[in-house]
Amino acid sequence: MEHTDHPGPGTGSRRTVIVTGAAGGLGRAFAEAFARQGDLVVVADIDEAGAQRTASDLVDAGLRSVGAGVDVTRADSAAALAALAAQAGDGRIDVVVNNAAVYATLTRSPFQDIEEGEWDRVMGVNLKGPWQVTRACAPLLTGDARIVNISSATVLSGSAQWAHYVASKAGLIGLTRVLANELGPRGVTVNAVAPGFTLTDASHGLIADAESYGVSRSALGRPIRPDDIVGTVLFLASPAAGFITGQTVVVDGGRQFL
Repeated sequence: MEHTDHPGPGTGSRRTVIVTGAAGGLGRAFAEAFARQGDLVVVADIDEAGAQRTASDLVDAGLRSVGAGVDVTRADSAAALAALAAQAGDGRIDVVVNNAAVYATLTRSPFQDIEEGEWDRVMGVNLKGPWQVTRACAPLLTGDARIVNISSATVLSGSAQWAHYVASKAGLIGLTRVLANELGPRGVTVNAVAPGFTLTDASHGLIADAESYGVSRSALGRPIRPDDIVGTVLFLASPAAGFITGQTVVVDGGRQFL
């Protein structure tokens, strides 16, 4: 796995944070937010050039970042990512945000028409990927580490013609609960965030009327933007959330209620 280390200012007790799928969209928003609060952010994406651009942009802003290419479905690639993060962070990993997902390239199809190869690809990235990355990082996690898995509010609505995506994100909630139980004795918390339909470049590419999609069903009556999701992720990764684990927080402006 190729990577470029961009050493920015500041060391000391700053945390080491991995964000997967961080070349753009929500992942980039998460990476920028962690970097702005002083953390060293490992920007990871299968689009290595995109990851390097994001990392370089953070460094140009005076922040600390490492860019890395990663295929989250492969054990060796996930292990290389964990080793890189530990090396950059003086042997530790403090936060993992499992955000990488197959999304932008999907087309809606009835469940019986989804090709087996596409089903396997979605499950591989969206569900197997967080398992692979967490498994690789587990030996290097600090005692109060935080794992945040990015699920989706589509799990609640059961969005039609989206079976593989919805199933993968529902599975991620189940994985979150198992990991919370298994890592809890070490002091590591594991939670999920389930965003509603959020306005990213990928979302605009999927739906022509993205700006208005779902707004009429929202209690807050406006579209969801990446910054609306960032605060919840930062909170769950913070010391303030140290006694919250195994939970799924829906951030959708009140489109779905549990």
